[in-house]
Amino acid sequence: MVDLEVLTFLILSAIEVGAALMVVTAKKLVHNVFWLAVTLITIGAIYLLFRAEFIALIQIIVYAGAVPVLFLFGIMLTRRKIMEEPHESQ
Repeated sequence: MVDLEVLTFLILSAIEVGAALMVVTAKKLVHNVFWLAVTLITIGAIYLLFRAEFIALIQIIVYAGAVPVLFLFGIMLTRRKIMEEPHESQ
């Protein structure tokens, strides 16, 4: 029988790998930032499985909280057309 922690680790790892692939393959930058946040949160959850609570807290607060917000502000301030849908040729 598979231990509950091993099963949780495998599920979190699958989510993390899937989200990391979506970071690379998503077409819009806003979606990339969302998948990056999912990846960073799952890394924090894996740290909790390793019983490293302080590192998990820092991971979630600093990396999963601040970095995607910083990226979103950078996207919003520098490239306005990124939020708009492409127009069809007329």
